[in-house]
Amino acid sequence: MSLKQDLFRRPAASWRTWSFTLVCAALSACGGSVEADADETAPELVAREDSLANVRLRLMAANLSSGTGQDYDPGHGIRIFQGTDADVVMIQEFNYKTDSAADIRSFVDTAFGTGFSYYREAGAQIPNGIISRYPIIASGEWDDTQVSNRDFAWARINIPGPKDLWAISVHLLTTSSSIRNTEASNLVKFINANVPAGDFLVIGGDFNTGSRSEAAFSTFSSVVSTASPYPADRNGNTNTNAGRSSPYDHVLVDSDLRAYQTSVVIGSSTFANGLVADTRVYSPISDISPAVSGDSGASGMQHMGIIKDFLIPGDGTTSSSVTVLSPNGGESWVAGSAHTITWSASGVTNVKVEYSLNGSTWTTLTSSASGGSVAWTVPSSASTNAWVRVSDASDASTSDLSNAAFAITTGGGSGTGNVFINEVLINEPGSDVNGEFVELVNSGTAAVDLSGWTVSDSTNVRHTFASGTTVAAGKAVVVFGGAAGIPSGTVGAVAASTGTLGLGNSGDTITVKNSAGTAVDTATFASSLAGTDGVSANRSPDASSTGGFVLHTGVSSLSSSPGTRASGSAF
Repeated sequence: MSLKQDLFRRPAASWRTWSFTLVCAALSACGGSVEADADETAPELVAREDSLANVRLRLMAANLSSGTGQDYDPGHGIRIFQGTDADVVMIQEFNYKTDSAADIRSFVDTAFGTGFSYYREAGAQIPNGIISRYPIIASGEWDDTQVSNRDFAWARINIPGPKDLWAISVHLLTTSSSIRNTEASNLVKFINANVPAGDFLVIGGDFNTGSRSEAAFSTFSSVVSTASPYPADRNGNTNTNAGRSSPYDHVLVDSDLRAYQTSVVIGSSTFANGLVADTRVYSPISDISPAVSGDSGASGMQHMGIIKDFLIPGDGTTSSSVTVLSPNGGESWVAGSAHTITWSASGVTNVKVEYSLNGSTWTTLTSSASGGSVAWTVPSSASTNAWVRVSDASDASTSDLSNAAFAITTGGGSGTGNVFINEVLINEPGSDVNGEFVELVNSGTAAVDLSGWTVSDSTNVRHTFASGTTVAAGKAVVVFGGAAGIPSGTVGAVAASTGTLGLGNSGDTITVKNSAGTAVDTATFASSLAGTDGVSANRSPDASSTGGFVLHTGVSSLSSSPGTRASGSAF
């Protein structure tokens, strides 16, 4: 029997007593690197490992190399690591200076701390790796048959509590979505064959995925959760490439670990679904010092770091817990209406109940409640990113969020609104940029108050809707680049409040946010949808919030149809 086979046949209870000998032998066989000297363990590590309370575990996916050498020598990524303080990092392009053991150890010490362990795959041009605050008790690499210059790096980590964490660092190919799905299928086979069902699992790294509808996510969903909500930056953008137009990078965990996911809290900021760490938009930047605002925009920096936090049971943790029951995600509640927030609790006497309209700013409804429910008059502000948090009034580490966001509508009555981007003309006819437009449609059953809502391109906010602006159920509103570009008789048309939409003919991203700053809809348009003079991009089917975008000539004989259906008929 080979050493690798024997590794997974050992009973879990025996890991702690023989792991050091096993790791040394395994690394000798595979040529990898692990550093975990117990005599050099930092006091912080010991304190976290022996904690009797719940432990916050911060997981990060990071392809943050910069410059021209696909390495961390320029230092931009190092500052981001220092400022975000992750516990376990799945790192890509794990190169530093000469790549000697001394240089790699120096990088880990500088970016994370002398108490951190690491594994770096051997013999790879742009190796994957895992860096951990907690001891790595086994590690290695699984063959990625689709690429020659790296493999899948894995590590089994002795995190606090009764379960180990299996962390897998991946860097999938850019070539095609079908090849990425093949890589995903192969990795799932390795996981099913080797990772104990009772342990936690995280897959993190640079997936190079162009959208969240790629087949690879369906394949990965058999072992990890791929569902929303997704991490976002300060502005609500969930995309992760340098241009912030595609979801390249991910931290995906199994259902057991996802049950413990909690908000990422850094300084005075809270990110309910996790953080896309883009220093260019992070504020206040001092919260993640020594990172500086230009780090994420450095030459050669092609990705953003992705962070998720989990509040896991520590060693000897008591069984106290709270669980939000309602609203638990997906509801649509009318502003001003009366509802009841409910929860279950074990080992907790009184709870604090809070709500957020944007996933970042929290308002306390009551600081001490019991009995499992509290009456709530829903706030008057519309939101598509509302949350409820319930925590132990005497121990904030015991808490729970709604499983997903819910909506607050201001349409009145029993209906709900649903506003989305339906049609965009990026390449105006001729050279009159006043003719560019963005059409929003409300396919819901109630009017939506657009006061304070914004329309942005990939660069700036281009339009802010005036107070009192509404879009009725089943109707549209159209924002043009300038008043001179509005065709006579166009219903629901307004000129961009900044005087221009500034859309790029080589492609652009349009984002609509509500008055709370929450992204309501966003769409990215490639050059194929932006390069034809006077032909817009339109949903197919028309006026469907789930339809994809095609050239308008693909859904109608018309080249565009601002303020009307694609056929030219009235909404």
